[in-house]
Amino acid sequence: MHHMTLAEIARGLADKKFSSEELTQVLLARIAQLDPQLNSFISLTQELALSQAKAADDRRANGETGALLGAPIAHKDLFCTQGIRTSCGSKMLDNFKAPYDATVVARLAAAGTVTLGKTNMDEFAMGSANESSYYGAVKNPWNLEHVPGGSSGGSAAAVAARLLPAATATDTGGSIRQPAAFTNLTGLKPTYGRVSRWGMIAYASSLDQGGPLARTAEDCAILLQGMAGFDPNDSTSIDEPVPDYSASLNGSLQGLRIGVPKEYFSAGLDPRIAELVHNSVKELEKLGAVIKEISLPNMQHAIPAYYVIAPAEASSNLSRFDGVRFGYRCENPENLIDLYKRSRGEGFGAEVQRRIMVGAYALSAGYYDAYYLKAQKIRRLVKNDFMAAFNEVDIILGPTTPNPAWKLGAKNSDPVAEYLEDVYTITANLAGLPGLSMPAGFVDGLPVGVQLLAPYFQEGRLLNVAHQYQLNTDWHTRTPTGF
Repeated sequence: MHHMTLAEIARGLADKKFSSEELTQVLLARIAQLDPQLNSFISLTQELALSQAKAADDRRANGETGALLGAPIAHKDLFCTQGIRTSCGSKMLDNFKAPYDATVVARLAAAGTVTLGKTNMDEFAMGSANESSYYGAVKNPWNLEHVPGGSSGGSAAAVAARLLPAATATDTGGSIRQPAAFTNLTGLKPTYGRVSRWGMIAYASSLDQGGPLARTAEDCAILLQGMAGFDPNDSTSIDEPVPDYSASLNGSLQGLRIGVPKEYFSAGLDPRIAELVHNSVKELEKLGAVIKEISLPNMQHAIPAYYVIAPAEASSNLSRFDGVRFGYRCENPENLIDLYKRSRGEGFGAEVQRRIMVGAYALSAGYYDAYYLKAQKIRRLVKNDFMAAFNEVDIILGPTTPNPAWKLGAKNSDPVAEYLEDVYTITANLAGLPGLSMPAGFVDGLPVGVQLLAPYFQEGRLLNVAHQYQLNTDWHTRTPTGF
């Protein structure tokens, strides 16, 4: 059962081959057996899962249908879930139980999903390795000595290890696509505003976006269908009709124009990954796509711009965690200033403190124009590059990451080296574009992903290309040894 995709589970439940309750019990037992090796979950919700599974079975018995009805998933632990700890991977929120459900959680629950638990993540989603979590690092099931990527590493590791078929995740600078690449999954960052951020604890509000992590593009289409849509509670949500993503999966790629940016193939890219990217291009050419070299001239400025904008927004968003209203509070504060200082100093980890300080500096008087305002201007140049490129092509293709997953601890002493691993993913967040990573091969036994980018609200196009690619390759079917 644990090898089934979401699509296969939907068919099995519809054909009454098994019940949601039976499937849920199998997966909960598998998590209990295997997750101690991975550390992919922060909280398990057995009672909730079994009650939701029974309710889903009752709904099916009464004639209700739906691709997600009875499907087991997990939520990244920054989606608020009513009455359940929502920690954001931080000591600061270790004791916080959300008083309401995030819109994503509520929508998926209404569709009949079964919540197995909350997955581990980099603290407040700040990281590319899932090593900054208060609850310890997550291990990559393909090699337990390597990182699974971040910040959605818990969701990625759990799905890759076949502990569950799919999970929710979030992407601020690549935190869905990079873990997908490192663990041989398909991960989709939707257009900014496509999925509600209400109840999703913010890191950088103009960059954060929720999306699905699964083994196939078909499964991502199913999960995104349940997540997407306008939400009046979210001022950044866009009132745009949600198409039937599954219906567009089988479209022909004949004549599809795919752009390959020349800037992607610089000295920083592992040549073995470059070769796998070129192999993917050839595969898509066989399916009728037309390949064209394009240029994204301002890509080189994206990382410095991102690492000004994101910390600046984080310093503002995280100011609410002060030891006064909720979350961690230091013991016996001498006065209000001592309460603020020690609660934040003891509650936040090193990476979060580092980014808060960088952000506060960039926003301070005398430096706002020099750093933050300039970064926003670069952001516009990055967006303009994409708009010009999409006048020539329908999809942009390139590597998801410059290197395969590194060893645990390898970049802990050099945060900038870790930041540079986001070079291919952050541009989509700066521009607000949809992006998808799909499995494309292996380097030294570790998975490698290829990234697709599309114009605004063209998630269906990304899923179509990835699905057709997966019908003609088998990378996405490979399973890590021991799982």
